[in-house]
Amino acid sequence: MGIRHWLGDNFLTTRVDQVVAWARKFSLFPYPFVTACCGMEYMAVSAAHYDLDRFGAAFPRFTPRQADLLMVVGTISHKMAPILKRVYEQMTEPKWVMAFGVCTCTGGFYDNYATVQGIDTIIPVDIYVPGCPPRPEAVIRGIMMLQEKITKMRQEY
Repeated sequence: MGIRHWLGDNFLTTRVDQVVAWARKFSLFPYPFVTACCGMEYMAVSAAHYDLDRFGAAFPRFTPRQADLLMVVGTISHKMAPILKRVYEQMTEPKWVMAFGVCTCTGGFYDNYATVQGIDTIIPVDIYVPGCPPRPEAVIRGIMMLQEKITKMRQEY
């Protein structure tokens, strides 16, 4: 009598990296770096109506040392750039970055000497969510795209 006969068809086999990817994709710990008007839309998408809990990304962290998703929300000035870089460096590995809003993605309509023309010139960005401000549905789609990316990445132990 083999193990298959004893268990029947009631077991599932998988690889450890698939389990780790599944756990990581549904347990995102966001750190919102809010600087401008897109913060109002961040609060809207964080409210109960859109239910970020179903994606495992509802509870914001209040220190970058506990976070693995940096959500940069709003305009970044050159004076703020070193602070943003330091926040990114303090985050745990693996870490991801979401550029939230057109000002964060490209500088928006602030094409001047004081504004960073896209945060990807300072830190690596994984997901871009453009819009002025982006709709909550676009932010949710960005989180879903990040989850797909996490699922496909090779896990290192």
